[in-house]
Amino acid sequence: MLGPEDHAAEKEKRFRLAPGTQVREENFGLLFYTMKGPRLFFLTCGRLLGPGFFAGEISLAQWGKENSLPENSLPKLVGSLNRLRDKGVILEC
Repeated sequence: MLGPEDHAAEKEKRFRLAPGTQVREENFGLLFYTMKGPRLFFLTCGRLLGPGFFAGEISLAQWGKENSLPENSLPKLVGSLNRLRDKGVILEC
């Protein structure tokens, strides 16, 4: 089980798109398209994240502050981002 400091570290991660991946904003959230396959991945996040987040220049915590994200939405987003990372859609930087 993760402690408070682990959760804080998770929110400080930055992500960028993996080579051959594109992201598009949709009504439900984000659609990722990878050339490996090709495959589609969906991130149901509404307007919480935008494609600009995946430039690798800002952490989830900072994005949350700048975009007034509810604190309770961050743990779910962290989990979703980690799953996309594990599938090779995005890279941690």
